[in-house]
Amino acid sequence: MFYNVLKYVLLGPLLRLLFRPRIEGLEHVPEEGAAIVAGNHLSFSDHFLMPAILKRRITFLAKAEYFTGPGLKGRLTAAFFRSVGQIPVDRSGRGAGRAAIDEGLKVLGRGELLGIYPEGTRSHDGRLYRGRTGVAVMALRAGVPVVPCAMVGTFEIQPPGRRLPKIGRVTIRFGAPLDFSRFAGMDGDRTVLRAVTDEIMYAIMNLSGQEYVDLYAPDAKAAQAAARRSGDGSEAAPGNAAP
Repeated sequence: MFYNVLKYVLLGPLLRLLFRPRIEGLEHVPEEGAAIVAGNHLSFSDHFLMPAILKRRITFLAKAEYFTGPGLKGRLTAAFFRSVGQIPVDRSGRGAGRAAIDEGLKVLGRGELLGIYPEGTRSHDGRLYRGRTGVAVMALRAGVPVVPCAMVGTFEIQPPGRRLPKIGRVTIRFGAPLDFSRFAGMDGDRTVLRAVTDEIMYAIMNLSGQEYVDLYAPDAKAAQAAARRSGDGSEAAPGNAAP
C-alpha cells in the first residue's frame, strides 16, 4: 500500500518534476512474469529513480547497512526501505553471496521483478566495473530473462559523498531482454556463469556508454588509494575493452 502511495503520490511525481527523466526502451520490461532488471550503479539516487518510472513494482536487494543505521535517521531509513519492499542482505561473511541469491530467487519465484546491480556497489568514479556472477546464478536457476538497464547522468547529479542530489536531467535506458535458456542446468559451471555475467555487463556498457574496467570495483578503488598513498598518481589498470 505505502509503495503505491510513495510511487504515485509522494516521491514519484517529485522525482519526475526535478529530474525530468528521459525513459528509453521501457517496452523491454515484461508487463508480467518474473524477470531480472540488471543495471549500472552510479548514485544513491538510482534506488529511487528506476522504481519511480517502472509500471510494475520492483524489489531490490539492499545492503543491510541501510537497515541498521544508528539514531533517528537510521530508523527512518530502515522504515523507508522496508515500506517499499526492499530486502536487506548482509554482505559480510562467507555466506553473504548465497544469502543474496536465496532472497532473490524467492522474489523471482513469486513472479515478480528483481532489481540488481551486478557490480555489487556504486561506482566510485563513474566507470563500469566487473560484474559479480550472482546475477547469472539467479537467471539460470529461475529460468528468467535479464533486462539490462543503464542510468545515465545520475553520477553527475549525486556522486558518492554528496548527500543531496543536484537538479539535473537523467536518462533511464532499458535494453532488449537477454535469454540464457541455452545454459539451463549449468548454474554450477563457473565458466558459464562468468560468460553470462560478462554478456550482461557488455549490454549495460553499450546502453550506458561507460568506460569498462575489468576489475571488481572495490579492488580498483583500493588499488587507486594505494597508488595515491605511494605518490605515483597512477590508476588501477583502467582499460576500456568490452568484457
